[in-house]
Amino acid sequence: MSPPKSPLRNSWLSSDRVLPRLIARPLRTFLRTEAAGGIVLLGATVAALVWANSPFANSYESLWRTELRFALGSLELAQDIRHWINDGLMALFFFVVGLEIKRELVLGELNDVRKAMIPVAAAIGGMMAPALVYVMFNAGSAGVAGWGIPMATDIAFAVAVLALLSNRIPSGLKVFLLSLAIVDDIGVILVIALFYSAGIEVGWLLAAAGLLTAVILLRRLRVYWTPIYALIGVGVWVATFESGAHATIAGAALGLLTPARPTDPRGFADVLDETSALAVEPDAESLRAVQLQSNEVVSVAERLEHLLHPWTSYLVIPLFALANAGVALSLGSIGDALSSNVAVGVVAGLIVGKTVGISGATWLSVRLGLGRLPDGVQWRHVVGASIVAGIGFTVSLFVGSLAFDDGRLVAEAKVGVLFASLAAGLIGAAVLALGHQRAPDHDRT
Repeated sequence: MSPPKSPLRNSWLSSDRVLPRLIARPLRTFLRTEAAGGIVLLGATVAALVWANSPFANSYESLWRTELRFALGSLELAQDIRHWINDGLMALFFFVVGLEIKRELVLGELNDVRKAMIPVAAAIGGMMAPALVYVMFNAGSAGVAGWGIPMATDIAFAVAVLALLSNRIPSGLKVFLLSLAIVDDIGVILVIALFYSAGIEVGWLLAAAGLLTAVILLRRLRVYWTPIYALIGVGVWVATFESGAHATIAGAALGLLTPARPTDPRGFADVLDETSALAVEPDAESLRAVQLQSNEVVSVAERLEHLLHPWTSYLVIPLFALANAGVALSLGSIGDALSSNVAVGVVAGLIVGKTVGISGATWLSVRLGLGRLPDGVQWRHVVGASIVAGIGFTVSLFVGSLAFDDGRLVAEAKVGVLFASLAAGLIGAAVLALGHQRAPDHDRT
């Protein structure tokens, strides 16, 4: 007797057709690699730089300065495309960041005070030292407003560097850097909210707070209907935008309010027991029951993160880079920019400040007995990861766009961020790779 045929047909993606075999499946495999997000982001950055320095350079700025208007009754929002990306799409990115922070705080490395002490201390050192280094170069000038630029770490690029060295570094180093980056994200979000939001309209801010309170109440009532949360989310974004606070804060706040624990983790096993004959005689009702209950096993935050992470990694962030990384480069302009206090402060902050701040805070925390390094992680790994954390790129460019109204200062900050991020990636990778060659990975110091 032959086994029953599976009720599930082979998908187009798994077929032997030319398109899925030669393009779709290899693309899916690439997108599942850890380095994929960083590679796509790098491609978008290169495209922006080539475009901004090509014979079509005028079209670069004219496109991103094209104004788009949206009106609903008396409410009208008018922004150019670049600002819609920076204020709108980046809110989605910060929503995913908020989800990641919530997961780490509830279930991850940051849910235990003892485990969290080292990455928290490292992140604080990695934010304070770069800001202080930057201020040293820009105190008393208009450029001092950019002190928040070198505080950030671009986790997509940083993880891409570690992924390329995965066979040369301990797995605990990635956990250390990811945990550090999560705390860094919290710090940058607070900096944006407190220092890069101007002219606050209290009425709109109270409206945003009221809508966030509604989210909390709906959670208490165990209402999990996605459309109502999406509608409230849009309302929170509009209210935050109109309040004068940066609209991306709305995304981060909503992410932090999303439940990170499963609503009914044991229910799936019960339904599976009741439908044990499903593999032999499937029926629509049983399949539907399993599908519905399976949603209760995975938290809302995890489902949304799984759904949105590809969109932010492969669309939102590359689009942000394409719209913001383009800067006219020539030997003269690069020399002028890198001789400016803004660019020098950014470079010194991201490379020297990050390295000294993260390594120093980690060393001090271990010496004080506040925690210990992850298994397999040695001090050479910490130094290498500290340098890699100097890849500020995406969020540094973002903060730079908020810090300055003067286009010249924005351009100088961009050059500094690009140069520092490239240097940090190359130097950090070299330190980690050479350190692996000098000593066995399992040695402890």
